[in-house]
Amino acid sequence: MNYCPRCGTKVTGDFCTTCGNPTSVTAAVTQSPVQTGTPVLDSTETASNHEETTNLEGVEGPGPNERSRLPGSAVQPAGVALPQGHTRRMLVWETRVVMFAFLVTGVVSAVLVLIQHESGVGDISRFPVIVHSNPVLNMLLGMLAYVPVLAIVPLALFLLARTGQTPSVLGIGLPTFKRDILPALGLGAAAFGIELLLLVPFAAVIDHHPGLVNNVTVTSQPKYYLIEAIFMSAITAITEEVLVNGYFITRLGQLGWTPRSSLILSLALRTSYHVYYGLGFLLTIPLGYFVTRSFQKHHKLNRPIMAHFLYDAILFTISILK
Repeated sequence: MNYCPRCGTKVTGDFCTTCGNPTSVTAAVTQSPVQTGTPVLDSTETASNHEETTNLEGVEGPGPNERSRLPGSAVQPAGVALPQGHTRRMLVWETRVVMFAFLVTGVVSAVLVLIQHESGVGDISRFPVIVHSNPVLNMLLGMLAYVPVLAIVPLALFLLARTGQTPSVLGIGLPTFKRDILPALGLGAAAFGIELLLLVPFAAVIDHHPGLVNNVTVTSQPKYYLIEAIFMSAITAITEEVLVNGYFITRLGQLGWTPRSSLILSLALRTSYHVYYGLGFLLTIPLGYFVTRSFQKHHKLNRPIMAHFLYDAILFTISILK
C-alpha cells in the first residue's frame, strides 16, 4: 500500500483518488497537461524549445547525483514528490514557522497555569473574569477573548491551498450525521474508554499526591455559561485539528515522514500545550491518537473536528449542568 506524496491518502493505483496526483512514474509521464496543471505551449514556444533542444544535442546532462547538487535544487527522500515550486528547505522552514506560531502561545499559557497551580494559587477557572458587575457581559467578553485562538487557522489553510490541499481536498465542509457525526461519537467514546483504563493504575498515586493533577474548574459559573463552553469547544476543535492534522500531518507526509513517525510527533506536540493538567495531560493522548489516525486513514478533517468538538462539549455540559 502506497501513500500519495501530495496529500498522504492511501493509494492503490497510478493516481490519488483524493487530489488526482500521479503516484507512479508511468502515470506522471502519461498524464495530460490539463491534469498536471502544466501550461500548454503554443506553436512559437514549441518551436523555440525545439531549437534549444537541437542546439544542445550532444551535450550530456547532469547525472542523478549531480542533479541533487544543482543550485536551488532540493534533496529529498526517494519517491517523495514535493509540491511544485517548493524546495524541501522551503517547506521545512514554513512548517517550523507555522507550528511555532501555533504552539508558542498555548505552551507558554499552559506552563504559566501549571506554575500557578504549583505555587498554591488553587484551581484555575476555564472562564476568565473580565467584569464582575454583569455575568452575561463577562460571558460575551470571554467568548471574544477566545477568538484569537482561531487566528492561525486561515494562514494554515492558505498555505495548504498553495500546494494543492484546498479545504475541499482536506474534507472541510458541512458535516453529515452518517459520515461525520456518528463516527465522531464513536471516536470520542473510544477515547473516553481508554482514559478510564488509564485512570486505574494512577488512581492510588493521585489519591496520595493530588497536587500531581491540576483541576481546571467549570462549576462555579451560571448554567448559561454552557453557551461559552460550546463556543470554546468549537474553536478549540477547529484550531487543533486544522493545525495538527490538516497542516502538520500533511506537511510531514510531503517531507517523507512515515505515518507512524508523524503520529508520534503530533501526539508529543498535542500534549505540550496540555501540560497545565499536570499528570492529567496523559488523558489527552487517547483522543489525539484516534483523531489523528482517522485523518491519516481518510484524509478528511470533518470527522476529527466533530469528534474533538463533541468530546469537549459533552464534558463541559456534564461539568456545568451537574
